[in-house]
Amino acid sequence: MRVSDLFIYPLKSARGIALSAADIDGYGLPGDRRAMITDAQGHFITQRELPDLARIEVRPEASAFRLLMQGKTEISVAAPQPENRMDVIVWKSAVSAAVADPESSRQLSEWLGREVRLVFFEGQARRTANAEWAGEGTPVTFTDGYQILVTTTGSLKALNADLAAHGEGSVGMERFRPNIVIDTDEAWPEDRWAAIEIAGIRFDLVKPCSRCIMTTQDQLTGSREGPNPMPAMGRIRMSADRRVPGPLFGWNVTPRGSGRITIGDTVSIIEERPEGWALKRRAAA
Repeated sequence: MRVSDLFIYPLKSARGIALSAADIDGYGLPGDRRAMITDAQGHFITQRELPDLARIEVRPEASAFRLLMQGKTEISVAAPQPENRMDVIVWKSAVSAAVADPESSRQLSEWLGREVRLVFFEGQARRTANAEWAGEGTPVTFTDGYQILVTTTGSLKALNADLAAHGEGSVGMERFRPNIVIDTDEAWPEDRWAAIEIAGIRFDLVKPCSRCIMTTQDQLTGSREGPNPMPAMGRIRMSADRRVPGPLFGWNVTPRGSGRITIGDTVSIIEERPEGWALKRRAAA
């Protein structure tokens, strides 16, 4: 097995950036989910509420980044001033985030048709993953909950086979917004992986990823009119474990070391979960 793709998403819920190689540290992939859009009260906003976030392209620069959206004047975002801060909420986590310059937030508000703030997870921000799954003191940024999301090509192929069998089209891996994609012949082998190693770095697979309406959205346009993977996941990937309810695709991963990984790197299984993950049985046709 080998790494086939690497991605980061500098602005949470905006378009991803494909990489040929990536550093790994305690937070996952540097640059991933280090910026976020919130409402005026600091509650995070994603494509779940604003599908147009899928239309925002991020181009990192030395100081901060540029934001682009078709038909709009690009926004050049300056590095935030650490002393300009606000408390923001990501799910159940409260984070002290640095706030972008007012003009960037104003322009974004015009783009999105509602008042928003652009905030940053920088050196003074602190947040940790759920200790029950990832262990005590495991750092995360503005991700939904864990450092890295891993998916496999074999699992996507199996999902698309079920979609095709029901005349429902097919979807690409971008729908699931992974960080690391592993090329596999087998479907769903990740359910049995407790830990893998890439380029000498251990990655613990700590929790399967339950999926939501974002997987139904085209990741270039934000449209929900195209093929929808939710019915197929409902048929073949419904969790039977109440701790992680709903349809599953991919695994949340915690790195236990640092280094650099590259597309083409070998992936080794170093610890297994023989029982896999409990799924609801598919009803007979």
